[in-house]
Amino acid sequence: MAISSSLIDEIREAQVLALGGDLKKERMIAYVDKLGENSMGLKTCFDRIWIPRLSSVLTTILDEAHKSKYSIHPGATKMFYDLRCHFWWPGMRRDIVKYVERCLTCLRVKAEHQKPYGKLQPLEIPLWKWENVTMDLITKLPKTRKGYDAIWVVVDRLTKSAHFLPIKETYSSDRLAEIYVKEIVSRHGVPVSIISDRHTRFTSRFWKKFHEDMGTRLNLSTAYHPQTDRQSERTFQTLEDMLRACALDFGGSWDDHLPLTKFAYNNSYHSSIGMPPFEALYGRKCRTPICWGEIADESTFVPLDDIEIDEKLNYVEELMAILDRKVKRLRNKEISQVLVRWKHRKGAEMTWETEKEMLKFYPNLFM
Repeated sequence: MAISSSLIDEIREAQVLALGGDLKKERMIAYVDKLGENSMGLKTCFDRIWIPRLSSVLTTILDEAHKSKYSIHPGATKMFYDLRCHFWWPGMRRDIVKYVERCLTCLRVKAEHQKPYGKLQPLEIPLWKWENVTMDLITKLPKTRKGYDAIWVVVDRLTKSAHFLPIKETYSSDRLAEIYVKEIVSRHGVPVSIISDRHTRFTSRFWKKFHEDMGTRLNLSTAYHPQTDRQSERTFQTLEDMLRACALDFGGSWDDHLPLTKFAYNNSYHSSIGMPPFEALYGRKCRTPICWGEIADESTFVPLDDIEIDEKLNYVEELMAILDRKVKRLRNKEISQVLVRWKHRKGAEMTWETEKEMLKFYPNLFM
């Protein structure tokens, strides 16, 4: 994993200048004795890299975390939690709030969002990832060069991870079913239940029969949950704001920015789960191309010369032990699962796997 030496040098130089300057203006008088140093020679405080408030490197980091193609104008809360994983400086939260308030693109795009009226009826918390999803359509969008004029939004209710699929309003239910299998089922398996609005695409006989054959329960939000957990409304508003910001900052059609919008959405902090959806889904933080994203926890480094590969240059991952067992009950069957520990250079990763699959490839662990 490469490290951006230019950013590290900038931070190091800024720290040296700040420590030799006016600590009162830097608001560091009470924190100087708490400063440590990491393996890269950078001063840290509370196990995070200290960024001098009066340095130009702070502006660089704030810009990257807010208005790059990989962040796309998050709100102050999301931005604060994304940055605090790596950095610290006195008055960090307040400075980020002021920065976002001064962003001209945010002022043009993000109107005041009101909460919907009506008594909230929260749904039960799902037990597993991508077993319970919500889906809705954003329609009447400007037609792109490829003819797209709508976005199909599919969100996992547990991890809040989302797929934004560009489509045409003229697509039939058959065509949507093909996209659904290709983009959702092939990646996450068949959901147990789906909550959607009463759009005609989701109320057709074909759509109902299709999911009945797949073993998925369909719930129409208007009929069953007039006010659910507002998942769709929040996601819609966030997506529309991000696409407008992209159009203002980078130009082009909205479908050109949809992949990076999905990346930014799934990789930013969500208060409802206390982490980014990517981390909730995969159990680790996502590597990001922005300049400070390469300053990471050293425990995530894997030296290339120590990686085991076979004769076909495939990475060799070794199963070490079975830690626990459980039975996952679906609608029409039960699946035996085992919690397994995998061997890695810097510790172990535990995942739930099917007992049948593990018995096939690692029979020695079941003796």
